[in-house]
Amino acid sequence: MPVALSAPVLLPPVAGVRVAVAAAGIRYPGRKDLTLLVLDPGTQVAALFTRNRFRAAPVLVAEAHLAASSAVRALVINTGNANAGTGVAGAQAAADSCRVVAEALGCAPEQVLPFSTGVIGEPVDLAGKIAAALPVALGALDADGWLAAADAIRTTDTVAKGAFRRLFLGGKEVTVTGIAKGSGMIRPDMATMLAFIATDAALAPDLPRPLLAAAVEKSFNRITVDGDTSTNDAAVLMATGAAGNVPVHAGSEDQHALLQAVTEVAQELAQAIVRDGEGATKFIPIRVQGGRDAAECLQVAYRMAHSPLIKTAFFASDPNWGRLLAAIGAAGIEDLDVSRVQIRLGELAIVRDGARDPDYREEAGQQVMAQAEIPITVDLGRGTAVEEIWTCDLSYDYVRINADYRS
Repeated sequence: MPVALSAPVLLPPVAGVRVAVAAAGIRYPGRKDLTLLVLDPGTQVAALFTRNRFRAAPVLVAEAHLAASSAVRALVINTGNANAGTGVAGAQAAADSCRVVAEALGCAPEQVLPFSTGVIGEPVDLAGKIAAALPVALGALDADGWLAAADAIRTTDTVAKGAFRRLFLGGKEVTVTGIAKGSGMIRPDMATMLAFIATDAALAPDLPRPLLAAAVEKSFNRITVDGDTSTNDAAVLMATGAAGNVPVHAGSEDQHALLQAVTEVAQELAQAIVRDGEGATKFIPIRVQGGRDAAECLQVAYRMAHSPLIKTAFFASDPNWGRLLAAIGAAGIEDLDVSRVQIRLGELAIVRDGARDPDYREEAGQQVMAQAEIPITVDLGRGTAVEEIWTCDLSYDYVRINADYRS
């Protein structure tokens, strides 16, 4: 069960975006596994993709289409098959999927971006199955389709993930709505498994990509479930301009306000992925402060978050703080002065000056560890940098889910 997480009950429409889902039978018959987003002309689109060297065919095709066309008209998303590790045939399948959608919409194939998630390395007739399901999807297009889409893009996710914010820019109300999927194979190396955020704000032409990159850096690039980076990671920002505000320019007050809203949506989605980590029972924010720079803080935080010994101790509610010390010491900071390290679990001080805090009691540690959310704060005592990431524990169910994933 996810940690203090439930499916969204409201995801407001974004003017200029219509959404639909359909059952294409890509892996399981009858499952709604096809999602279509159709964008009004003039919509600006930016995307970031995985840095995994075995990048999936839809990632490569989407990148190429973004480079070839500045007028994206549709996104086509399938679950059940990642179309990764599929070679030339997979690339053709991704391109053909765009072609059949483009023919139905009356646009160029380069104006369609494909996204896939599911099992890696399995061939499938994506284009044929998508073409067969397209009439249903096109007939179901609706501005209020975001909740259905959040559910349809799931794989091992136990709940749909969505978030939204509303704000005023130049006197015009603006909406930011986003959905994401992800539960395992999560240590994004740019974004998450799949995330789609749309706004009706009007933006200056040079703003969408840096806006997305800044939001991703403080959200999807701050989470890890198991340290594995997917072949299919993608994060997309769509800005339709339908709100009618004066276009937002870099450095303006409106830009800062919009960035905050987009970042908040992205952070809510990112944290939802961790809360719904495969088999997760604990949500664990790790804050590392007192570093010389941000990179150093993240180096320590991720070393802790990726330690199976730490993650299993948290699953067992065992305040085995020696595992925290060991991970910090193994993080690769050669000149770390361990006598200056401080550690807290929540508000409870467990390590002071590199050793057990004199006031620490095991019973108090067990009380904190029994909670569903357990913040860890580490102070390295060597600078002013601060960074925070979000992770979860490692349970029996993580092994079960991944052992049974293809069955």
